[in-house]
Amino acid sequence: MTIRGYVPGVFDMFHIGHLRILLRARDACDILIAGVVTDEVAQSVKGRYPIIPFAERVKIVEHLRIVDEVVADDQVEKDLMWERVRYDVLFKGSDWKDTEKGRKLEAALDQYDAHIHYFPYTESTSSTQLRALVGDG
Repeated sequence: MTIRGYVPGVFDMFHIGHLRILLRARDACDILIAGVVTDEVAQSVKGRYPIIPFAERVKIVEHLRIVDEVVADDQVEKDLMWERVRYDVLFKGSDWKDTEKGRKLEAALDQYDAHIHYFPYTESTSSTQLRALVGDG
């Protein structure tokens, strides 16, 4: 059976944390789909727009050899992307594990027979930290 994996992310100021989750996901599925979150969804979830515009973030992720497909993720609720992507496993950072939003997503994915696989969150580098360094945090 072919395993379709999905990694949603803003991928703003692409950094080692982004690369790590994509590399780990690549090893855990046969087809890796990256969902680049739109500027509007990023703003509604994080309260600010990404520094790098959506079209540029898509181009960066599209040029990664480890990614098979890139889609625009225009949904706040990641289970709603299942209809478009039809993934078997959604990959998230461990910062979602054992949280209300993580448990809610796990329950929602049950209806599709999909599940979440958590990878260790990269503490050393985050887009939030990078924004603070450039004076936009």
